[in-house]
Amino acid sequence: MPLIQGHKIVLYRKPSKSPITMKTALIFTLGITLTTAFVTAHAQTYQWKDSSGRTVISDTPPPGVAAKEARAIGGRQPAFAKEEKQVEKAAEAPKSTAEKDLDFKKRQQEAREKTEKDAKEQKAAADKRDNCERARRNLAALEADQPMATLDEKGEAQRMDSNQRNQEMERARQFITESCK
Repeated sequence: MPLIQGHKIVLYRKPSKSPITMKTALIFTLGITLTTAFVTAHAQTYQWKDSSGRTVISDTPPPGVAAKEARAIGGRQPAFAKEEKQVEKAAEAPKSTAEKDLDFKKRQQEAREKTEKDAKEQKAAADKRDNCERARRNLAALEADQPMATLDEKGEAQRMDSNQRNQEMERARQFITESCK
């Protein structure tokens, strides 16, 4: 018999005396389904041809053959086979936007580093040419037999004697042979 409360009609049902409720039935069904899924997930199936040429499919490996040598179909595969497939899939799979962006930034960084390295090498080569040119001019001035002077500890000019001139010329020649190749 319906009960009217304001604008709603409320229907009452007698509580059943059945011990299985909807919640219990759902949990039971879920448990059975998961158990079945786990059992089949761990099963391994083997396929081979017997002596008469018929194809045999079984859950046990063929007699007289090691389980590793038999061809397993379905079931779980060895870990190394899974890793190989994952590597193949990774190589074949298209790259995501984040991976493309990361690759692009990596290429940019490498290009920047290469440009900086080239610039440093060019600067070092230019410095080396300048030093060689100065050493050659210094040697030419020492060989010209013009009067030359050096500064002493007090900062006063001291005239070079021939012995000092020869030592400086030898030092300049040695620098040129070592650095100006």
